[in-house]
Amino acid sequence: MLTNRLPQETIFAMLIEITERTMAHCGQNSVLIVGGVGCNKRLQEMMGVMVKERGGKLCSMDHRYCIDNGAMIAQAGIFAYQHGEVTRLEDSTVSQRHRTDNQKVLWRVDEVGWEHT
Repeated sequence: MLTNRLPQETIFAMLIEITERTMAHCGQNSVLIVGGVGCNKRLQEMMGVMVKERGGKLCSMDHRYCIDNGAMIAQAGIFAYQHGEVTRLEDSTVSQRHRTDNQKVLWRVDEVGWEHT
C-alpha cells in the first residue's frame, strides 16, 4: 500500500513547494485550495503545515465547489466579459501550455500594488 501513496506524496510536495515560493514572491500569507484535488485531505494536511509554518492561513472551499474547475473557468469568462474582454470564436485557441501568470486579468485589483504588464 505504501508504494501507491508515494506518487501522491511527491506530487503534493511539489505543489506545496511551488505554493510556498509563490506566497513569498507575491507577499501573501493565505492559501485557498480549490478544484477537484482540493478535496484531498492529505493535500489539505500538507498545505496546512506549510502555511502554519509561514504564519499564514489555509482556506478551503466546501467540497461541493471543489469538484469541477469548469465552473471556475466559466466564472473567469463571465468576469472577463463584464470587463469588456471579448474573443470571437474564430479567434479563440486552446493551449495546454498556457501560463496563467501571463494572463491579463482585468478584474483583479491587487492590494500589494502588482499590476499586469
